[in-house]
Amino acid sequence: MATIHAVHLAFVFGLLGNIVSFLVYLAPLPTFSRICKKKSTEGFQSLPYSVALFSAMLTLYYGYLKNRAIMLITINSIGCAIESIYLIIFMIYAPGRARIYTAKLLAFFNLGLFGMIVLCTSLLIKQSYLRLTVVGWMCAIFSVCVFAAPLSIMRLVIKTKSVEFMPFSLSFFLTICATMWFSYGLLIDDFYVATPNILGFTFGIAQMILYIIYKDKKNVVLPEFKVEDAPNGTIPSIELCTDETPGKLNAMNQTQESKIGKGIDDATTEAAELNV
Repeated sequence: MATIHAVHLAFVFGLLGNIVSFLVYLAPLPTFSRICKKKSTEGFQSLPYSVALFSAMLTLYYGYLKNRAIMLITINSIGCAIESIYLIIFMIYAPGRARIYTAKLLAFFNLGLFGMIVLCTSLLIKQSYLRLTVVGWMCAIFSVCVFAAPLSIMRLVIKTKSVEFMPFSLSFFLTICATMWFSYGLLIDDFYVATPNILGFTFGIAQMILYIIYKDKKNVVLPEFKVEDAPNGTIPSIELCTDETPGKLNAMNQTQESKIGKGIDDATTEAAELNV
């Protein structure tokens, strides 16, 4: 009776994990909508999407080796499809060098490394249990590495004392996602699914604590001007303070914040993508 109850609970947590993970997979949609509208990748990087595709493919392979892992198979199949679409869009609008770099990433992660894992585990490991164990350890280790991605965002929050680049909703949903998959792995006695999500849950809680600490603080640091950076060694003129000066300074600050925000927003999106 207890076993049947655990199976039902595992199904519920697995289904919830699928739903939340799907929403996290959709997090970069505004980025790619912008790319399509402007027909330019604007300095966005393809590395997070290539790594996310590799992670989904590896977990999908693990789910294939594991009996009755339908929850892992469904969400990672969807993840592979979504990440592939992102990468196709990126390849269409990326400049020459970025397109070549992306092709190299795909060749290394998604063809070379993944193909080598599948080939070696299929040909060299005959026992199905041992093969599942090896692939499971690979998934767990890679997931731990991926879950460490938010460290850069957390460091930035502490350094700038501002959470405008770390949305609370994203941290919250990543924490919920880790909780669902930890509970699912625990209920089906899957160490390789449950353990990495402990780290994901911990980082999610840490991000929300940082948000509470710094949510009322704003501290955007403007770049420091150096004399040697001025063209032809000249020093820019300084206007005398007039009634219009506060408005001009405010417009300059808004422009600078938008430039800084773009770069950090990209990093936040990449962290979200990697955390899936």
